Amino acid sequence: MSETLHKAAVALRHADSVVICAHVRPDGDAMGAALGLTVALRSAGIAAVPTLADAVDPPSRYSFLPGFSLFTPASELETPSVFVALDTPSLGRLGVAADLARDAEVTIVLDHHPDNQSFGTINIVDTSAAATGQMIWQLLTVLDVTPSPEVALCLYVALMTDTGRFQYDNTDANALRTAAAMLDAGADAALASRMVYQERSAAAISLEARALSRLTLANDGRVAYTWIEEADFTETGAHPDETETLPDAVRTLGGIDVSLLLRVRNGEVRGNLRAKTGFDVGAVARELGGGGHKAAAGFTHLGTLESLLERILPLLPSKIVKGN
Repeated sequence: MSETLHKAAVALRHADSVVICAHVRPDGDAMGAALGLTVALRSAGIAAVPTLADAVDPPSRYSFLPGFSLFTPASELETPSVFVALDTPSLGRLGVAADLARDAEVTIVLDHHPDNQSFGTINIVDTSAAATGQMIWQLLTVLDVTPSPEVALCLYVALMTDTGRFQYDNTDANALRTAAAMLDAGADAALASRMVYQERSAAAISLEARALSRLTLANDGRVAYTWIEEADFTETGAHPDETETLPDAVRTLGGIDVSLLLRVRNGEVRGNLRAKTGFDVGAVARELGGGGHKAAAGFTHLGTLESLLERILPLLPSKIVKGN
């Protein structure tokens, strides 16, 4: 990996222009990694701009991060000499920015998904990394860029969110050592936690209450699922960006192995899977055409909620499957 990190550093140092983008519907790792790398490169005199894979505004939850105002729609950007795809296993997950990646002179992929398709010119894939932000922290050393407090904050948020506040199975010693180094560099852990997890709107809390009121146990109590519909957003006033914490709210239920949050809209169901006890939800998501990690994954099902449940529940743990 050190060789590919060096190749990426050389390409970035010689780039006339750099566009940075993560996957569609970006989460905390995607946002923090994109902004952390952008701010770091610009501090080194490298012309870098972040963009989004969706033709929408960036999620406001992360508006406190340095560099947030730099996000530029992909439609307004010219093909760069270097495109950096972050936390993205396939070209298709780059959405409206895919053409920029395809046409760039060099495409650098930095990712930790086990199903990464190595679609770049330079592919840096480390499935042992807890977050893409953690990988960028390593890249900065190779780039000889000293991370500022602003960069450290962005990358700390990336690591904090992808480890579930350092509660998921991917929270290993390396993740904690990296987090400590980020704090030493000036990241404000209290600010990060407060802004991401403790500044929710009343509408978002109402949406969570509605979702939890539908909480259902299945598979002999080993699986908990719930769902939200388009009408829920209208009736509560919540924004779609405010659903990121909902999967973890379901996951807090005791005694389960897997939680499942489902969003029903326009003839499809988007699912978010979370594991608690080592079950590989990433494998289940891939079975349904999606992807992700062992402890957190997602997918899209074309059909009804009922047809999805018929398909997915047999793939998830039960007392019979676990031999209890």
